[in-house]
Amino acid sequence: MPKVMIPTPLQAVAGNRAEIEVPGATIAQVLDNLEKACPGMKSRLCDADGKIRRFLNLYVNETDIRTLKGAETPVGPKDEVSIIPAIA
Repeated sequence: MPKVMIPTPLQAVAGNRAEIEVPGATIAQVLDNLEKACPGMKSRLCDADGKIRRFLNLYVNETDIRTLKGAETPVGPKDEVSIIPAIA
């Protein structure tokens, strides 16, 4: 299963975990399953339309998903998904 790296500000929602393994073949599926594992997480990551919030950067194996297919970016079972809050 893909491993999701949780940033410090969101770890309380994730039961104080820094990483969580959740199933999913795309970023969208990983986020849906992350919500099942950590209720309330998706509302912090996505807006009311379900789109990833602009101030968050998501990476699959150190590649920004915005340079790939966004929420439809494929994710493999050994991949690492990093959630990085933007700093202005």
